Amino acid sequence: MAAISRADAVWEGDLTSGKGRVKVASGAFSEFPVTWASRAERTHGGTSPEELIAAAHAACYSMALSNGLSKAGHHPERLNTSAEVEFVPGKGIVSSTITVRGHIHGLDLNEFQKFAEEAKDGCPVSQALKGNVQLNLKAELDHTH
Repeated sequence: MAAISRADAVWEGDLTSGKGRVKVASGAFSEFPVTWASRAERTHGGTSPEELIAAAHAACYSMALSNGLSKAGHHPERLNTSAEVEFVPGKGIVSSTITVRGHIHGLDLNEFQKFAEEAKDGCPVSQALKGNVQLNLKAELDHTH
């Protein structure tokens, strides 16, 4: 059975001087504001569709990498993942760059990078973006305790 996720948005006014608000049906976090300035100029006080895609990409990627490592018999202690989605006004979303730092014992960097690349290609958010958005990956291991 498919899982359906829902969010609702309200927008008032034109693009540059208008404002809106977005909420997620799950209630996982409070309703939040959106404006053109928060999107194109990255001013404080609101989020953007691209920031929400970045959050989704970081979470989805971490889950996919954890799954791939676990299925291969590795035990990921922690994955620190960030996603940076680049938006160019007039052009759109041009890239998403995943940076992941893994804490996994008994795995060398080359092996980790192989799993990291497979997760980049296999995560459902990556698959939704693939072909339209450049996907970049930076993967590192953290050997500190």
